[in-house]
Amino acid sequence: MTDQPILLFLHGVGDGDPGNKWRSRLELTLIDLGYADLTAVKVIAPRYAHALKGWDERVPLAPFTSKQPSREAARQNRREFERRIGALEYRLGRHDKGNGLPGFDAAVNVAVAFPVFKQARNYLGDPEIRAQVLHRILDSLPDAGRVVIVGHSLGSVIAADLVRRLPRGLEVVGMVTIGSPLAHAGFNLDKLRDSMSEPPVNLSWWVNFWNVPDMVAAHRGVSSVFPWMVDFRIDTKVMISKQAHAATEYLGQASVGEAIGYALFGSRSKEIAIAESGADIPLDATELLALLALRYAHLIASTLEGDKGDRFAGALRAVQAAAIEEIALRNTGEGRAIPSAVARLAFDMSDPDAAIPVPTPGEHIPKEDAVPVMTILAGENLIRPFEVSIADDKRRDAMKELTAEMGLGSQFGADVFASAEAARAALSDGGVNWVKWGALGAGAVAIVVATGGLALAAAPGLVGAAVLTSALASFGPGGMIGGLLTAGTLVTAGGGGIAFGLASPATSAETLEAIIERRLAAAILRQQQGLESDPAVWQILTEAEIEVRREHERLDEFSDESAPGLKLVKRKITTIERALRYLRENGLEPGAGEAPIA
Repeated sequence: MTDQPILLFLHGVGDGDPGNKWRSRLELTLIDLGYADLTAVKVIAPRYAHALKGWDERVPLAPFTSKQPSREAARQNRREFERRIGALEYRLGRHDKGNGLPGFDAAVNVAVAFPVFKQARNYLGDPEIRAQVLHRILDSLPDAGRVVIVGHSLGSVIAADLVRRLPRGLEVVGMVTIGSPLAHAGFNLDKLRDSMSEPPVNLSWWVNFWNVPDMVAAHRGVSSVFPWMVDFRIDTKVMISKQAHAATEYLGQASVGEAIGYALFGSRSKEIAIAESGADIPLDATELLALLALRYAHLIASTLEGDKGDRFAGALRAVQAAAIEEIALRNTGEGRAIPSAVARLAFDMSDPDAAIPVPTPGEHIPKEDAVPVMTILAGENLIRPFEVSIADDKRRDAMKELTAEMGLGSQFGADVFASAEAARAALSDGGVNWVKWGALGAGAVAIVVATGGLALAAAPGLVGAAVLTSALASFGPGGMIGGLLTAGTLVTAGGGGIAFGLASPATSAETLEAIIERRLAAAILRQQQGLESDPAVWQILTEAEIEVRREHERLDEFSDESAPGLKLVKRKITTIERALRYLRENGLEPGAGEAPIA
């Protein structure tokens, strides 16, 4: 197989662009982006405008050469495809699937009815014409090599029809469609949507670009019918639909040129490259928390095998790239250097084959600070927004290894989970699912926001509430780091702010249960480790109890006995009562053991 890239351009209706205006415009875009021109690229641009008007000789329809794999092989192919398309998506930026504009379904119908689109109707409705066009394209291709397919308008339909009929030796390293009408029901050629329900095994990735004012393409993104590919909306601001649909208009866009250039030439390596430029400075609280979370996630990953291991590793890859980039962007904005421990974890996410660096063993922190940190890590979803259920024993073993390498001892890690189990048992018969803390993020964030970030309730130590809420303002509540900071704030904050937030009618019973469970688990862990108890836990619970009981009395006087709101308040009261009872019975009430004052 030759390494020389092949560019296959499939034109739409019309004369097939005999002047190669599309090529000239694409070359200018590639050069502006820092890529090479097309001199070293073998360009194949077959012209089949005549063939779209009628057929000269009968030829058979080219058969499928790319067969659908078995169920297990299809799952693996889909996962590998997602890794590659994710790398491209990372390079292009967040895509916009879009839903088109009102009335554009009818507009597409009108556009396809124009005389110039008779060629499209011929391809769709005349098997002989379709077979002849595909035959001409296939005759122009080599039997082996690497090919990048760019299909414009009807050419995008032909590209989708062609991809599974290519010679087995041809690898499609990328497919870019522009101005595509494939989302329109009239272009479901031979039930193409059903036969392409999964990505073909010979296709590395597929991205479709659609222009807002393009009457043919603005029906909606192609991912509406092929959900495994990526749509990217552009807006050239050209309101004349014919011009907005032109191949040259699309190929003049940087994002389109970036996708084609990446497929032809690979990475330009202009992304954030901090692996060699890290400074030898200490980690701040947020950086340390993020790196401990990544280290814990990698320890968990090392225990997983098979399908679950593959999925967890893929999710961790995306999460680590996003977390390191977030830290780099925050530090740049604040004029802070990037610590070398952070810098070494960066990698090129736009390269699907780039190895992911593994964090070094976590550094030692005092037990006083380790209690809330390990409570947070044990209960948070470290790969959010992805969700992969992990058995308790694997998470426990990974936590024991993490605390052992931090100099805290493996028993500390075991105690983290023992305290969680004790808290769960104390609060309810079935308990709150410890793993689902991350899933309650929206409710938890609402408390932080509603109480002014809880910033007034400053607590000392590594994850003091003032430190965390300040960092949360920089990172936001989303993503892995935002989730950790939100959880940390709610586990460490003191004062009336959090009590008021827990009692608020806007806070669900599930959110209250999850937060109290974390606070109680941290209190139990402190006791197990022989540390001084935190009086803020009792204060928060008693203040929340006062507020919730008052809400109950206010509602109970006039509401139906079976009212959902009343039931929610009763559930909150029960949870708070159980937590207070556990603290009292286990010597964790402030002043427990002291002689009463006469």
